[in-house]
Amino acid sequence: MATLDSNIRRVLDKLLPKIRIQRQSSSRPVFIGITGLQGSGKSTWASRIVQILSEEQNFNTITISLDDLYKTHDDLVAQREKDPENKLYRTRGQPGTHDEQLAGRFFGELREYTGDRDLKIPSFDKSQYNGEGDRAPDTDWPVLSSKPDVVVFEGWCIGFRPLPDSSIEEKHSLALSGKLVVNTPANHRLSHLLEVNENLRRYCDAFMGPRHFDFFVHIDTEDLRNVYTWRLQQEHKMIEVKGSGMSDEQVRAFVDGYMPSYEVYLDKLREGFFEDQGRMVRVVLNRDRGVDRLEEL
Repeated sequence: MATLDSNIRRVLDKLLPKIRIQRQSSSRPVFIGITGLQGSGKSTWASRIVQILSEEQNFNTITISLDDLYKTHDDLVAQREKDPENKLYRTRGQPGTHDEQLAGRFFGELREYTGDRDLKIPSFDKSQYNGEGDRAPDTDWPVLSSKPDVVVFEGWCIGFRPLPDSSIEEKHSLALSGKLVVNTPANHRLSHLLEVNENLRRYCDAFMGPRHFDFFVHIDTEDLRNVYTWRLQQEHKMIEVKGSGMSDEQVRAFVDGYMPSYEVYLDKLREGFFEDQGRMVRVVLNRDRGVDRLEEL
């Protein structure tokens, strides 16, 4: 059975020649997006790709997480209280809970950065406010002091693109009829799903659409029910190490928070992120998180 490391290298084998060409033809950093389902190992993939590109390819490579671009705690609370009926915004995570102005400004600066000064990378402290989190003081932000060759930007909804309102309505109707895999969009009002879609539209314009990336890796599975299994396995392992964690019911509720967007937006991403071919690799995992196949899109 192929190891996780060998699978990551298989993906890089497809992208590395193109990354080298991109580096030779442009003075700007190469931007690689990585998205993956909860429990799929996305963060492990991202960190290992950074390690391989840095240590074996001699690319100055850094990683940025969407999680570090959340709004401040005060702004998250204000958003939650604006519409208490909107269950999608009870916790951070959905498009609309990140500071898109901060993100757009930071990535704009990063693209033009020459290493002539220090550049601070935003950071979010998830431990604050009993786990609700808050933006870390900028004095605690990591500092970039040399120009990167490659930037790996990872996040759970990177790659999702807004859909026509009619498509959101159709997904909601299918969920109400029990015709999706898990049918979680049925747990939410159509207006709330449309609000996420509108926020996603702004995200894509500001910092998260295809024009902001050179290459893309999507870690996926054919059966979204696998996500519940993977996330439970992760939590059980963490409990073994730390002695405490979420209950199985809490884990399912946690995954339920992300599942509506998976059920709404993944179909489009699976068709490909870019208009041109060859810049995206879709990694299809089986129930055991082994790689069933790689698709170049």
